Amino acid sequence: MAYDPARPRLAFVDLETTGATATIDRITEVGIVEVDEDGTVREWSSLVNPQRQIPEFIEGLTGISNAMVATAPGFGELAAEIFQRLEGRVFLAHNARFDHGFLRNEFKRVGIDFRPTVLCTVKLSRKLYPEFARHNLDTLAERHQLHVTERHRALGDAQLIWQFWQTIHATLPHERIQAVVKELIARPSLPSYLDASLLDDLPSTHGVYLFFDDSQLPLYVGKANNLRRRVLSHFSGDHASPKEMQLSQQIRRVEWIETAGELGALLREAALIKKLSPAHNRQLRRNDQSCAWRLVQQGDEWQIALVNTADLFFGDEPDLFGPFATIRKATTALKALATEHQLCHALLGLEKVAVGKPCFGSQVAQCKGVCIGRESAASHTARFRLALEGMRMKAWPYAGPIGLREGDAMHIISNWSYLGTVDSEVAAWEMIEQGQPSFDRDVYHILHKKLGTMPGRIHKFF
Repeated sequence: MAYDPARPRLAFVDLETTGATATIDRITEVGIVEVDEDGTVREWSSLVNPQRQIPEFIEGLTGISNAMVATAPGFGELAAEIFQRLEGRVFLAHNARFDHGFLRNEFKRVGIDFRPTVLCTVKLSRKLYPEFARHNLDTLAERHQLHVTERHRALGDAQLIWQFWQTIHATLPHERIQAVVKELIARPSLPSYLDASLLDDLPSTHGVYLFFDDSQLPLYVGKANNLRRRVLSHFSGDHASPKEMQLSQQIRRVEWIETAGELGALLREAALIKKLSPAHNRQLRRNDQSCAWRLVQQGDEWQIALVNTADLFFGDEPDLFGPFATIRKATTALKALATEHQLCHALLGLEKVAVGKPCFGSQVAQCKGVCIGRESAASHTARFRLALEGMRMKAWPYAGPIGLREGDAMHIISNWSYLGTVDSEVAAWEMIEQGQPSFDRDVYHILHKKLGTMPGRIHKFF
C-alpha cells in the first residue's frame, strides 16, 4: 500500500537477532507498535526460537538467553500473524535496512513476499536535525527525553521509535515532516525489464556488481563502496554519454558480490573483468599485452629494451620501468619522457638515424646533440637514468606470498598477483599451494603504493 500522508497506518518495528547478517543470523524477538489512522495504538511482541545458539555477547547485550527462546515459537509459526500486523502499514524502524532485511529473509524462508513501504528513523532524524552528529537510539532518547523501558529488547525499542515520532510531530512543522518523509520513502524507478525485487535486495555495502544482457553474456563489471547507490545510479536517467545510456538499456540481470571493504572490491573487480571480458569494460580487460621497459648494461653503455611482463619474474627485476597496458602506450610514454628531458630519440631507439647524423630533435633544439657529439654519451646516460626514475617499478618487496587483512577477510597476494580472498589461514595455504602467480598490472597499480601504509594488516606466508 502506498503511503498516504493524510491517513497513515504505521508499524514501529524492532528486532533482536543472533547477529548482524540477515542471510545467516536469525531473529530472537519481534516487537511491533501498530498505529491506526484514528490514532488507536496496539503493542505486540514475541520471543522467537532462532533454531541456533545465541552468542554470549548477544545474550549479554539483549538479556535474551538460549533458555528463554528454547520453548518459544519459530518464525514460521508467527509469520502469518506478523505479516497481518505489518500489511498495509508504513514500516518504521531505526536503521530500517537491518530490521527490514531480517524480516524479508525470514518471510522468504516460509514463502511470503514481504515488500512494505520502509521509513528509516535514523535517516529521518538526520534530515530533521542536521546540526547533530549522532542519531543512534540512545542519543535520541537522551536528546528528546524519551521514556526508556527495556533497552535492547524488541518492544522497548519499538516504543522508543514511536515516542520519537510523536515528539517530532509535537515540535516541528507538519509540512516539513511530510516533505522529508515523502523524500525518504520515495523508491527509485527501475526499467520494466528488471526484477523490482532488486530495490529491496541490493545491500549498501562494499562490493562488485555484474550486469548481464538478455543472452546472459556479461556486459559490465563495476566496484562500489555502496552497491545499492552505485547500481541504481546506472538507471537514474542522468547519463553522461550515449554509451552509458546504451548500457542501461541492455541490462537484463544484475548480480553482486559483497566484499569486506574497498580493497577487496578493487581486487575482485580487476579479477572478474579479466575472467569475463565484459563488453563495456575497457581499462582492465587485457593483461596479456602488459609490458615494461628494462634497462640493461652492455659494456660501458646502457640500453633500454621493451619486454613483455608475462616473460618476467618481477620479484627479481630491479631495473624495470612502467608497467604499460600496450606496446603503443609504452612507446608513447618513452617519447614524452625523451622530449621533456631533451633526450635523443635515435639513441633510445625511437627514431632511425644513420650513425653520426643528427636526430630530428637535435635540429629543433629538443635534443642536446649526443647523436652528433655535442653531448657526451656519459652525460646523456646519466640524464636518461635520472629521468627514468619517475617510471621505476617497485619490485615485489617480500620473499613470498602475503595476506592482506580487511575486516574478517584476507586477500592473498603473491608477486603482484591476486590469488583470491579467504577467511582463514588454512584456506590461505591451500590457495597458495594451488595458485600460479604471474604479474598482474592492475594488482600492481592497486597495491604498490598502499603496501607501505598497512604493515599491521600484512600476514607473511614465508
